[in-house]
Amino acid sequence: MIQYGASILSWIPAWSPEGGLYAIQKTAACGFDMLEILLPASLDFDAGKVKKQLTLHGLEGRCSFILPSDCHLPAHPARAARLLKAALNKVEAMEGDFLGGVLYSSIGTFTGNPCTGTELTIVEDVLGEVAAYAGARGITVALEPINRYESYVFTSAAEVLYLLQRMNLKNLALHLDTFHMNIEESSFYSPVILAGDLLQHVHITESDRGMLGEGNVRWDDLFRGLQEIHYAGPLVLENFSSHITELVGPTSLWRPSRYTPEELAKGSLAFMQQMAEKWGLRQDCATAPALL
Repeated sequence: MIQYGASILSWIPAWSPEGGLYAIQKTAACGFDMLEILLPASLDFDAGKVKKQLTLHGLEGRCSFILPSDCHLPAHPARAARLLKAALNKVEAMEGDFLGGVLYSSIGTFTGNPCTGTELTIVEDVLGEVAAYAGARGITVALEPINRYESYVFTSAAEVLYLLQRMNLKNLALHLDTFHMNIEESSFYSPVILAGDLLQHVHITESDRGMLGEGNVRWDDLFRGLQEIHYAGPLVLENFSSHITELVGPTSLWRPSRYTPEELAKGSLAFMQQMAEKWGLRQDCATAPALL
């Protein structure tokens, strides 16, 4: 069955123990099944305590991560590998089986050139090491391609899938985000079909990061693709409101949002549920293959 998740960024600008509990409470109150926790770069995160809080509020948890600038993988492979393994330790301590996100690059780090063959070899070597570490702990690692204004390493599903097919590791997967797809992909349908069961996590967000259904994302194309591959992973809401003032700069929310975080969450959850019902995801996803 499809699970509906919310990112902590729907509620708070970054992880903190107090903010995290608030995000858990709001996610549960709005009717979601799951909270995606973007782990802090410091990894100052009490995984055992958070697991208990999630369970108390009837939620599952998944973790994501973004490499900081001093761990940009092509430039600092050893440092990036150590940090990714430390993040996987937090996932394991939370009894999780997944880590997604921008695990190959820091956001906003550029060389002024496309990713080179040498850089890709470094990325492949480190991710192979990290995947082995994760596999020993029963954890799937999923790479999220992001848009050209945030990274130069992987900006499309095809680029990540090429790497995954080269490496051929059963616990390496794809994590898509509709905001980035709207910039980089020519279709919302084709990348999903191309990925098949390698697609293990989807960020659901509108073209302007606002209310689902009010922007340019071609939602029917996306959900048709998800139905055809029998997608059984979570659909995780990742939209932002300028009411959380700390997010205005990092997410470029230069115009005031029309909606509060709670309005965005409730309206977007209803939209996801309607689209899933329209395209029969709940019925067809029960037999989807597992990666691990």
